[in-house]
Amino acid sequence: MNLFHTVLRPAVLVTAALLSLVAPARAQHAGFRTLTITGDTPATVALFYPTAVAERTIPMGPWLPVVSPGAPASDTRLKGLILISHGTGGTELNHHDLGTRLARDGYLVAAVRHAGDNWQDRSLVTSGRYFTERPAQLSRVLDALIASPEWGPRIAADHIGAVGHSAGGYGVLALAGGQADSQRSSQHCRTAQDDPGYCALAKGAGGTEASGTGSAPVAVSESRPVAVQDRRIRAVVALAPMAVVFTPESLAAITVPVRVIMAERDVVLNGKYHGGYVAASLPAAQVSTVSGAGHFAFMAQSTIPLPSAAGDASADPAGFDRAAFLPRLENEVAEFFAAQWR
Repeated sequence: MNLFHTVLRPAVLVTAALLSLVAPARAQHAGFRTLTITGDTPATVALFYPTAVAERTIPMGPWLPVVSPGAPASDTRLKGLILISHGTGGTELNHHDLGTRLARDGYLVAAVRHAGDNWQDRSLVTSGRYFTERPAQLSRVLDALIASPEWGPRIAADHIGAVGHSAGGYGVLALAGGQADSQRSSQHCRTAQDDPGYCALAKGAGGTEASGTGSAPVAVSESRPVAVQDRRIRAVVALAPMAVVFTPESLAAITVPVRVIMAERDVVLNGKYHGGYVAASLPAAQVSTVSGAGHFAFMAQSTIPLPSAAGDASADPAGFDRAAFLPRLENEVAEFFAAQWR
């Protein structure tokens, strides 16, 4: 059953008329391009990268990224490559503000629109390949960028990281070495009474989700355990990750630096079964919880409501200020990666 029902039309996701707003002067700005990865499973990727060309606000559907579209990349040394993976039913622009911040800091950022699990198409969710295919798409994007004559020579092999939200958090932890056992999901939902957001979706319960939500995917059947580790990934950040499916042994065996950030008032993924479970299984992980935050706090703020089975993905719990939080999140993520590659 497709639980995703968008409130957007495809036409509004193309670039609209430019606003005449110029960003404050910066040493580096954020360039923006889109890239299509061809093959059996084509993928659309948003590239954010450092450029000397001034930015402006570009309306893209419900998002307002501040970028310099099509600008030439700066010839300065890249600090690294960061992959970004959105939650289920999302888009490559879910975390555009994080992408632009990292680009201004000198990173090449590749934000993936997951084929078969995005706002237009969620066929992957019930394909029986979810736990393998979703992280594999990130690896294929990495393959393409390393093979690129433009970007490949500028990507340092030991400066590659990944950030994922919700189902994207699953993906980046899987690339770090976590192995999914699909039976853990059904076992968890037979016994846990306090993770209803995850289990309602995991059991294929009815409902609607809007473009860009980060909710958990429905259950899938795969051989277990699922191993998709990509040793090129040297550090990961998991934001409100979907993680109950991992075996504890595989989490404990992860050796790359891991940063987990949970939301205190997450009604989609109960932190103790997901991010908290990662923390308990991997004591070396850096773990924190954002006070007052809901599941969608890690996404860029949209300009319109985004109704979902878990609530409005553009809204936050009472008293939580997403606009004030997101710059702090960007600082934390940027500092985490900088600390790995000084």
